[in-house]
Amino acid sequence: MSIINTKIKPFYNMAFKSNEFISISEKDIIGKWSIFFFYPADFTFVCPTELADLADNYEEFKKLNVDIYAVSTDTHFSHKAWHNTSEMISRVQYAMIGDPTGTLTRNFNVMREIDGLAERGTFILDPYGFIQTIEITAEGIGRDASDLLRKLKAAQYIHKHPGEVCPAKWKSGHATLVPSLDLVGKI
Repeated sequence: MSIINTKIKPFYNMAFKSNEFISISEKDIIGKWSIFFFYPADFTFVCPTELADLADNYEEFKKLNVDIYAVSTDTHFSHKAWHNTSEMISRVQYAMIGDPTGTLTRNFNVMREIDGLAERGTFILDPYGFIQTIEITAEGIGRDASDLLRKLKAAQYIHKHPGEVCPAKWKSGHATLVPSLDLVGKI
């Protein structure tokens, strides 16, 4: 069953952010756009390239009033150790949530049960905590923060403009569509 347009389930996890440990629950995400960025494990190969790419684009996400939460089934202690020892991960300023019980990972249906690891899943949530986009890729396929930004901007646009839709490759400032009988067969 798809979880698109469903509300985030309750959770309570510890995270590493800004050189300290913090707690995060579903209550903390209400009121802002959120991105939950699941990845398999700390100290691996594709994962640091993805998290560093997000870090390099973090200021742009912040301008759009978005909080980013990187999530793996590692602990928040492991996240701190990785942050302290990896040049790429040391650039991360957003929260890195530890999910050693797998509850949060299972809530988003991205747990690889046989390994106890998260799939590469990306979720954009609106300020009410409803899931607006889902992307899941195979372990060997890294994600691109610039494409995530484009999808976020599209989700924010249609949130503010009900009745309009963003066509393929839509970017901010480009034309949108208003679905109607007049468009049927003309696109």
